[in-house]
Amino acid sequence: MTTLFWMCILLGGGIVVLQLGASLVGLHHDAPHGTIGHGTNGHGPVSEGLQLFSVRALSAGVAFFGVGGLAGLRLGVPVLAAVALAVVAAAISATGVAAVMRSMHRLEGDQSFRLANAVGLSGEVYLGIPARRSGTGKIHLTVQERLVELDAMTSEDGIATGTRVLVVDAIAPATVMVVLQPRILEDGDGDA
Repeated sequence: MTTLFWMCILLGGGIVVLQLGASLVGLHHDAPHGTIGHGTNGHGPVSEGLQLFSVRALSAGVAFFGVGGLAGLRLGVPVLAAVALAVVAAAISATGVAAVMRSMHRLEGDQSFRLANAVGLSGEVYLGIPARRSGTGKIHLTVQERLVELDAMTSEDGIATGTRVLVVDAIAPATVMVVLQPRILEDGDGDA
C-alpha cells in the first residue's frame, strides 16, 4: 500500500509541478472545452460550478490521496482507515483547488465598464437635461451590475430631475443620448 501512496504522490505532484512551471512561462490553459480564454465563452460570465474534473483538481486530489494515505500509515492506523483518510484528503484538496481556480477565473473576467452596454437601459434624471442638445444633464442607471452617473443629452424637449429616461445612444466617452422612457416600458407588463 505504501508503494501505491508514493506513486500517487509522485504522479499527482509531478503533474501539479509541471502545470505550475507551464503557468510561469505562459503555457497554461485550464478552461473547459468550448470556451475562449479563461472560463468564458465570450458572451457570458465565468462558469459558476466547480470544475472538479479539471486536470489541476484531479492532480491535486491524486497527490493528496497519496499524502493522506501515507500519513494514515505513519500514524499506525489500519490500512482501511488509511485509505479512508486518503479519500477524504483527496476530496478536500480537489474541492479546494477547484474553488481557488473558480475564484481566480472570476478575477480574470473582464469587468471594465463599457458605455455601449448602457444603450437600451432606463435610468433616472439626476440633474435636469436641457432641450435639443443645448447642454448636458446627468442620469443614474445600473450598467453591468453597478450604479453609474453619466452625462446625458436629449434631442427632445428638456427633461426634468426625477424623470425616467431610456438610453438610445452612446455619443461620447461618458455621455449618452436619452429620450423620455416610453409608457409601455414603465408599466412593465406591456399594457399601455
